[in-house]
Amino acid sequence: MKILVADDDPQLVRALRITLSAHGYEVVAAPDGAAAVTLAAAERPDIVMLDLGMPRLDGVGVIHALRGWTTAPIIVVSGRTGSADKVEALDAGADDFVTKPFQIDELLARLRALSRRVSASPGEPVVSFGDVQVDLAAKAVTRAGALVHLTPTEWQILEFLARNPGTLVTRQALLKDIWGTEQITDTGYLRLYLSQLRKKLEADPARPVHLLTEAGMGYRLVLDA
Repeated sequence: MKILVADDDPQLVRALRITLSAHGYEVVAAPDGAAAVTLAAAERPDIVMLDLGMPRLDGVGVIHALRGWTTAPIIVVSGRTGSADKVEALDAGADDFVTKPFQIDELLARLRALSRRVSASPGEPVVSFGDVQVDLAAKAVTRAGALVHLTPTEWQILEFLARNPGTLVTRQALLKDIWGTEQITDTGYLRLYLSQLRKKLEADPARPVHLLTEAGMGYRLVLDA
């Protein structure tokens, strides 16, 4: 599997190249945003890992450029910790966000999760709530008949909830399903992704009636509200 690493810190890029290569990944690297877009078009990586604060073109600009032609998973690895930066990156089309400094085991777990592409079995149901339809076979979501773009991680969360409608899904179960381990500390990523899903699928995201949070426990998809 090929990973494009875009970061203007040569020491970090060197360390990631060594570590990822040791775990079986093929690594190509770009020192700035413009080079990242060019290299992505030439190399067609399976996963893109990028920083936000790069010269020539920042990370969000790279995400917008890539999302014009590829659905390859994008993971942001950045020293920016503000929620506004995370939301902006996710809105642009990133699939995950890891804050520097990071534990390499956690990063590898997230990469493994992003690399999973399991084909849906034919004949799977369509789950409906409000004006939203979730086609589990086609891995497609529509709202009032219009196609809704979800990132791969947003889809995984929604799919997990849609397969368990009305049931409390714990944070631990979601973390294990999406990132492959319960050991990853939930530092707000699930809340952030649920917020994004509500913006896209709820009539009033501030007062959700379908994608509900059970305080201290997890989340629940309510079909008939």
